[in-house]
Amino acid sequence: MTRRSQSDQPARRDFLKTTAAASMASTLAVAQSSALGGYFAGGNDELRVGVIGCGGRGTGAVEQACNAGPNIKLVAIGDMFPERVEGKFNYLKKTLGDRFQATKDTCFSGFDAYKGVLATNANFIILATPPGFRPMHLRATVAAGKHIFTEKPVAVDGPGVRECILAYEEAKEKGLGIAAGTQRRHQTGYLEAMKRVHDGQIGDVVAARCYWNQGRLWHVNRTPTMSDMEWQLRNWLYFTWLSGDHIVEQHVHNLDVVNWGMQRTPKRAVGMGGRQARTEPHFGHIYDHFAVDYEYGDGKHAMSMCRQIDQCEQNVSECLVGTKGILYTSASRRQYEIVGENKWRMNPREDNEPYQQEHINLVQSIRSGKPINELLNVAHSTLTAIMGRMSCYTGKAVTWEQALNSKENLLPKTLSMGELPVPPVAIPGRTELL
Repeated sequence: MTRRSQSDQPARRDFLKTTAAASMASTLAVAQSSALGGYFAGGNDELRVGVIGCGGRGTGAVEQACNAGPNIKLVAIGDMFPERVEGKFNYLKKTLGDRFQATKDTCFSGFDAYKGVLATNANFIILATPPGFRPMHLRATVAAGKHIFTEKPVAVDGPGVRECILAYEEAKEKGLGIAAGTQRRHQTGYLEAMKRVHDGQIGDVVAARCYWNQGRLWHVNRTPTMSDMEWQLRNWLYFTWLSGDHIVEQHVHNLDVVNWGMQRTPKRAVGMGGRQARTEPHFGHIYDHFAVDYEYGDGKHAMSMCRQIDQCEQNVSECLVGTKGILYTSASRRQYEIVGENKWRMNPREDNEPYQQEHINLVQSIRSGKPINELLNVAHSTLTAIMGRMSCYTGKAVTWEQALNSKENLLPKTLSMGELPVPPVAIPGRTELL
């Protein structure tokens, strides 16, 4: 779920009410009558897409999935908010044409919308809700035996990452395909760059740097009718239980590149950060800047920075330092270059559109009978970001094992549209490491 556009404004809030009960009963019957083998596709067999979370990213992923090959259709839509479901229903019906097969009986809203989508005959599920819900949705989708495209990150805390690792193992046993929204792993420039790194063209990688420094993002003003929960859901970026903070929600891309280049995960993180410029209450309780030193073992370190503050230097890039050269990469600038003994630079015009390619790769892998499963990689990169946040929030060094085995479960015990106090802003030296 992302910020509402004008087309998402509240319209008919009873859009789903009259059909919800009948629709759930009918879709449950479809699911119960389908053999497990019906979830698998070979050749050009039909892939039936269901989306859970139809904000801007979810809607874009639907269009990209339906454009990833022949005989791919949208059959189900789910989101927290009814007006958004209705708005995206009308929008996608126009843009997808005959690839749009959803009906009002296969549209769902509320906290249990994912259950409705999973009970339809969809066999290809897009998960694009706020990350705090991702572990729950991943486990349920894998249990239902359906292929998955999941946005990143896949969790906001250690318990959530553990759930994702269990989902990865179960999906592997079932032969399910899972692609993640770490699209750099499907981008020509990054693939070419990493091939050279792993072939030894910059020598032994001894250090790295990565950045996602930009200005402020959007927020939705609170109205008198919004409960605490609704306000937080509509401003999900600014609450750690929903986004993981921007080091997790956004900077995970760059950290994923570093892990990819290092071919390992960090052992330890020490960081600092704070909330200095974006202090207004409508920005929730997250930080606006982080800086983390990640230790990868064998004396190898990575320096990570991310910031969301206006009128400051902007930089979204990565750098791997080797004994024979240095690799510079930037998705925003489409820069891929090695300086040193084995000089190389890729022409930006040779780069591809990775947001589309990740869906093409997933579809082709499913239809070839060799489904890819990227969930473990993205779970590890998510945990990398989480351990950095934990260190910055507490002022303590955090090991990989501490982050993975943390007991800090951020998901509220009760999911309902009511009261939900905003946690205090973390203070290093006072906030407890759980």
